[in-house]
Amino acid sequence: MKNRLVLGVLFGGLLFGSAMATDLTIYYSPSCPHCHHARDFISTDLIYEYPDIKVTSVNVNDRKNLDEFRTTLEKCEYTSGGVPVIVIGEKCFQGFADSMRDDFRRALEVGMTETDIKKAGEIRKILAGDGAAEYRKSNANRQNAIMERATKNTQKKSADLTNVILYGVLGLLIVGLCAVLFGKKTK
Repeated sequence: MKNRLVLGVLFGGLLFGSAMATDLTIYYSPSCPHCHHARDFISTDLIYEYPDIKVTSVNVNDRKNLDEFRTTLEKCEYTSGGVPVIVIGEKCFQGFADSMRDDFRRALEVGMTETDIKKAGEIRKILAGDGAAEYRKSNANRQNAIMERATKNTQKKSADLTNVILYGVLGLLIVGLCAVLFGKKTK
């Protein structure tokens, strides 16, 4: 009986702990300067300050992502389709300005322990000082926290283009080899 109780508490703690990790989704356009600033802030600061977050980047110029973007705009009650739109937990932000950085941090800290919030503050101080480059280098694996939303069709088109190029080069090599092997020798 005690073993079941211990297992239940451990399993519940794992479930609760994983539910506490906050995810961040950014809807962006590659041509949007505010999007670039927001993505830079996320990739150079937030993913290091909050080592448990996972970031999903969604390119709204990819037609396959438009339905999801529209659904997010409705959920966030935004009437314009301006980007970036950043969703952290249940909180939505549209646009980006330096003054919003602390708002993002507060949204990420919802449900975090005081210890985790304090740790994020300590890392923020490191990133603002001379040790920033070394800290980022020693934690380079945090870049894996950012995942680009890719659609199957986009991946398929890319693979198809690679195959066309590969077979084209292979075909040229075969034609060249045949010309060398079977071509008439002239003196």
